[in-house]
Parts: sequence; structure tokens; C-alpha cells
Amino acid sequence: MLHKFPNIFNSIQSTRTKALNPWNSLYKYCHFKKKVGFDSLNSTSTSTSTLASKTAQNRVAIFWDLDNKPPNSFPPFEAAVKLKTAASSFGVVRSMVAYANHHAFSYVPKVVREQRKERKLLNQLENKGVIKSVEPYFCRVCGRRFYTNEKLINHFKQIHEREHQKRLNQIEYARGSRRVKLVAKYSMKMEKYRNAARDVLTPKVGYGLADELKRAGFWIGTVSNKPQAADVALRDHIVDVMDKRKAECLVLVSDDSDFVGVLKEAKLRCLKTVVVGDISDGALKRLADAGFSWTEILMGKAKKEAVSVVGKWKDRDILKRLEWKYNPEVERKLYSYGDESEDQDFDSTDDGNDADCMHKEDAGAWWDLDSDSDITSSQRRH
Repeated sequence: MLHKFPNIFNSIQSTRTKALNPWNSLYKYCHFKKKVGFDSLNSTSTSTSTLASKTAQNRVAIFWDLDNKPPNSFPPFEAAVKLKTAASSFGVVRSMVAYANHHAFSYVPKVVREQRKERKLLNQLENKGVIKSVEPYFCRVCGRRFYTNEKLINHFKQIHEREHQKRLNQIEYARGSRRVKLVAKYSMKMEKYRNAARDVLTPKVGYGLADELKRAGFWIGTVSNKPQAADVALRDHIVDVMDKRKAECLVLVSDDSDFVGVLKEAKLRCLKTVVVGDISDGALKRLADAGFSWTEILMGKAKKEAVSVVGKWKDRDILKRLEWKYNPEVERKLYSYGDESEDQDFDSTDDGNDADCMHKEDAGAWWDLDSDSDITSSQRRH
């Protein structure tokens, strides 16, 4: 009988629970103030300290010269994430920029080519039955399992790649609100496809350097294949950031000595500079405040040493504030007005009666004494 009337049974059960636990109804309508105690004071103090630390941190900008320092021996996404975490220890990372020409994005490093050859050989041995994988290959889109890698690739291309292309075509030809609705509808599926295709399909051009860096949060600037085109574009971008005062700390990933002038300009503007490169005694590292190699970035050594570097920067800023420098213009403005007023007061007291008194006193020489004849003549008058 109860399963025929579920609403009545639920209402009866809810009234029973209210009768058994009357504090639930009181809790809904009563608001208890939290006592201000030790815990609340600690929470407020920690929140204020974290806010103060965030405001005191420097704004960091990362500039990556991909033509000179590409992540050939490391996966691009992993290298970009490690670089960002190392730079975040110097302050708050506000911008991440990478410049390269078309050749840098189409070039495939030797390490990646060797990995692709090994994968191709393993696929051939799996198809012949010589080698059998311990675990089946798993499709991250639909969940199907395959015993060879080539079957997974064929399945992915025939089904999921075609579906993805259809979605892209629908979005491309749609206009207005329909386009917005389609993007919202297919966003999750497209993101799932991209994450799965990254491990299954090989990129048609290069080894996915641009896509991996974009996934890590970098802005990619592609320049022409002319020599020094990427250096000029990156140098102009650094100067623009310095002119607009968008950062207090610059992290440059390069070993190119053409950026020495930019680092000198940054030092003149009192900016902090960090260089990431493989040359241990390069011109950039000698000029910068701190220098690290790629291995130190990936191993996390740079993040540990950043604490001491930031401490030195704070000490240097404190000493600069305490330092006194003589500026004649400032000193003249501070003290000249008081001197002029004193001179004017002194001059004003010398006018009038004082001048007459001085004139009267100067009528005769001070060594001439009054003679007896002058005294007798004065007595006769009286």
C-alpha cells in the first residue's frame, strides 16, 4: 500500500524526524553569532598576512626565445609548466610570451623522431603477434579497448576524428546565436577529443609545440623566417612591457647575447632580471640578478634558490630607501625660502631710525673727546 502513495509516506516520515529532532526547526530560524575567540583572530590575521604578501609580491613577465632555446629534450607542456612554477616563486606571473618563426614550429627534434621510430617498430611487432601488450589500449573518448595500437589509431581516425570535423564544420557555418549555442553544446566533447588525440594521433606538422605551449598558458607569436626576426619582436615586446610598467621582474629564456642591451635597460629602470639558459658563464647570466639552467628548472632547484634571491632583492630595496643622496635643487628649494625671509627681516630692521642713529654717531670721530671750551660754552647758554 505504501508504494502506491509515496508522497504521503514521505510527509509522514518527515514529520516523525521533526518530532524526534526539534533542533532542526530551531536551527532554521535562529542565527547564532560566532564568538570572537582565538580561532577567529588567527583566521583574520592569516587572511591579512596572505593579502599583504600578495600585494608585496612582484609582477613577473616571462619571455621565451623559442628560436634560441626550444625544449627539444623535454616535453613542451611539462617544460612550460615547470618554467611557470619556477617563475611564480619570484612573484605573481602576469604574462607569458613566446616568439619563434615558422621553422621552429615545423621542426621535429631528434628525440621525438627516435620515439616515433620506436613506436612504429612496436606497432609492426604487435600486428605480427611477436609482442603482446600487457594491458589493452584504451580509447579515452568512447571507452573501447583494443589489443594493438594500430587498431586504436584506426578506430580513432574513422569515428572520432570524423565526428570532430563535423562539429567544427557546423560551428564554422553557423551564425549568430546558433553559433554560440553550438559552441556551448560541443565544448565538452571537443575538449575531450583534444585530450585524447594528443596521445593517440601524431601532429601533421612538427610535434605540437605551439599547441602544447598554448595549453600551458603561453601566448605564441609567430614571425617570418628572416634571421633575427624573433629577437627583434621579443625585444620590442619587452621594451613595451617596461614602458607601460606592467612588470617588476623579467624572466628571459635565451642564451642569445643580443638581449644584453635590453637587460641593461631593465637594470637602469630598477627591474629584477632572471635568465634561463644552458650556458653557465654567458653574457646574459653575468648581467642578470639570477641565472638557471633547464635542468635546474625541471628538477625544482630554481624554486628552492628563488627564496634567497627574493630575500636579497628585499634587502637591496630597503637599503635603497635608507640611502641619502645630495640633490642641490631639492636642497635649494627646501632651505632657500627660509634664508631669504631671514635676510628680508634683517634688512627691514635696518631702515628708519637706526639709519639716523648711525648717521648721528658717525658725525664725529669716536676718539675726539669733548674739550673744556665746549663744556663752558654750554654752561653759559644755560
